Amino acid sequence: MANMKNAKKKIKVIAKQTVTNNNYTASMKTACKNVEKAVNAKDKTKANENLKIAIKRIDKAAQAGTIKKNNAARNKSRLTKKVNAMK
Repeated sequence: MANMKNAKKKIKVIAKQTVTNNNYTASMKTACKNVEKAVNAKDKTKANENLKIAIKRIDKAAQAGTIKKNNAARNKSRLTKKVNAMK
């Protein structure tokens, strides 16, 4: 356990940041899964709607620093390819 004042504060700050980061990550993953479900169900309109939401969530997570820029770009690219490949 931390003894110094600054170390105790840092523990609180890290706990807050962890919660925030987990929220960004969870919402991003859920949005990506929704796109995957729509693609598997062969529902083009729903897939496009969910893709827009997923891209927003991925960008938010990247902007917050939860995931790296390249990871965000890769995820968006993969999802977009899957949706575009639908007929």
